[in-house]
This record gives sequence, C-alpha cells and structure tokens, in this order.
Amino acid sequence: MLDGEQGPAVAKSMELLVALGEVFEAERLVSVDSAHISGVSYKNLGEAGLEFLEEQARLGAKVKIRSTLNPAGMDLDIWGEMGVSESFALSQLRAIKAFESMGIEPTCTCTPYLVGHIPSLGTQISWSESSAVAYSNSVLGARTNRESGPTTIASAVTGLTTLYGYRLEENRRPGKIVEVKAELRNRLDYSALGYLTGTLLGTTVPFFKGIKNPDIESLKALGASCATSGGIALYHIEGVTPEAGDVSDSLMRLERITVDDFDLENVISRLTSGVEDPVFCLGCPHCSLKEIKEAVNIIKDKTVTRDLWIFTSRGVYDEADKRGYIDIIKEAGGRVFRDTCMVVAPLSEIGWNEVATNSLKCAHYMSSMGFKTQVLPAEFMLEISCK
Repeated sequence: MLDGEQGPAVAKSMELLVALGEVFEAERLVSVDSAHISGVSYKNLGEAGLEFLEEQARLGAKVKIRSTLNPAGMDLDIWGEMGVSESFALSQLRAIKAFESMGIEPTCTCTPYLVGHIPSLGTQISWSESSAVAYSNSVLGARTNRESGPTTIASAVTGLTTLYGYRLEENRRPGKIVEVKAELRNRLDYSALGYLTGTLLGTTVPFFKGIKNPDIESLKALGASCATSGGIALYHIEGVTPEAGDVSDSLMRLERITVDDFDLENVISRLTSGVEDPVFCLGCPHCSLKEIKEAVNIIKDKTVTRDLWIFTSRGVYDEADKRGYIDIIKEAGGRVFRDTCMVVAPLSEIGWNEVATNSLKCAHYMSSMGFKTQVLPAEFMLEISCK
C-alpha cells in the first residue's frame, strides 16, 4: 500500500499513518472496523480543506470500512431558511460531493451512534469528533484515539490505524476518582459535571463514583463537555460503563476529587453572560429522538415567542417526522434543522450575537467565537420560550 500498489490515494493515506505511528512510537498497525470523520463544515475547512478533499477524490480514494460524517455547516436541503449565503452553500455541497465520491455516508451528525453506527465492545475504530470519541470509548467500550479529519480518512481508505494511546489496555485505566456529591437533576448538570472534570483533569481518565442510572442523553452531555474543556476521550462510571468493573482493582491508590452542587453552579455561571434576546438552541451534541419528544411535550399547543432552533441528525429527524413531532414544533413556531449545529454553522454571518443553550460545549465554543451565552436547563428554556 505504501509503495503505491493500490493507487496514489491509498499510498498518501499510508504515508500519513506511518508518520503518525513514528511520532507516537507505535509498535504496529492494526485493522479498524469503522471510521467517523470530522472537518466537514466549510466554515472549518476553508478553501485549503476543500481542495484537500477534492484532491483525494480525484486520486480515486475509496473507503474500505463503514465511514460516516460529522455535521456540515448547514442543513443540506433548506440552507436558505437558515440564512446561509449561496457562496457558502455551494462550497459546502462541493465538500459533501467529495466525501460521497469516496463512499462515505453523508450522515452529517456528531452522534452517529444514534443513527445505527454503533461499534461493538472492544473493537478498534477510527473516530474523530470529540463527543463521539468519548461516547464510543466510554459507553460502547470501542477503542479509538481522538483522531483528526485527515487521519480518519486515511484509516477509512486503508482499513488500518496506528496502535497507540487509548487502543492499548494500559492507557484505558483511570487516573483519578471523581466523587459526585452533587445532585444531577437534569442534563445540564451532567454537562456541567463534564466541563468541570475536564477543567480539573485535563486528559486524565476519570472514574466517576456516585452517578446513578444516567440515560444515554446524560452520558452524551457528560462526555461532550469532558472533551471540550480538557480533552478527555474516555471515562468510567461505577456500575454503568462496560470497562468500569475491569479497572476497579486499581482505584485504591488513586487521588480523589469531590464535586458538589456549588461546584456545578459555579461552572455554569462562568459561561453565562448578560443577554437580551438570545436564540434558544438545543442539539449540541445533536438531539436524540427522546430529547425531541421531551421538547414537543412542553411546547405542544403553545406558541413559541422566542427564536427556537433545534439541531439533530437526518436519521432522528425522519423518525421524529413520522411520529408528528416535527410538525408540532413547526406549528408552535420553532425550527428543526438537520446536518449541522450552532457551533459549525456560519451564524455570525446571518446576524446572531447571543445564544441560550443547555450545553456547556456549545457555550464554550460560542463564547470563544465572540457570542454572548446564557446557560439554562432545556426544559426551562422551552417553557420560557412559549406562551
């Protein structure tokens, strides 16, 4: 492959993986079962990234394993309703065409595990998108490092990756215990817990004690924020995550930190600034069917008096549409968009400057881009947006 026997696209991908392996002193290459590729939005790609993708496509790159895409910079069908410019849309569609020519599924979601891309326990995968990496490592028990867009493409094209980092058993063990004394009342609290943990631990693998019966949506929020503030790609939860029992024998010697209600309130307040008329946003990471149903239960038969944007994947949208949820949201005055989210869409270009969200990941990135942010529980946001 490296010598070009399978074509120039494969050779270039192998060159990248070999270089990566040399940097991290990897012992060998290993086969991977699937890939999830980031660097999809034209807002992040720019012309240089778009040229790279189109070059790969011209060289004949074709994926050998199941490969899915992270969010784009717009709803691929109704981008005009978002206020996205035609020039941005045309460049974004060129990028999607390049990905599709390689055989990559245009899922355009940061939650591929909610639309059927679910790796098995113990399998090696090559995923980027920090929240999906945290979920796949921690909740599904698959094995991936926090890959980049180009390295995931390289793995998709070759079916291989370099064996280092979280792919190795010894690197999946916890480094600190997080004693959760706080009351986790809603998903915002899980998001705050993750954000605080990432801030305190950096990239150290945490073992959470005191978390009881979290749902998928809470784990999604926890991992997304852990990854945002500190780069955590793997966590363990006592009695919940698949490898927690396997690593419990190493807990006695670990340092412990305690998190209480005041700690969570403090971290939320840090990303809350004075806003006057924010756009209310849900879906970072993308909303699940359950989250859309919960929104519908609150706003049904009411009128939305604030700008309310909900972001999700096409797979979840289609199921929600079948159940009548999308019509209820639209009739109330809310909007539901697919393929994108508030973080990777060019929202400043369409006049946004304030955002209210239940996601610390969203608040972190939006504030870093100059937006004023307000952090509130989803149910409270929905209630005050209606009459």
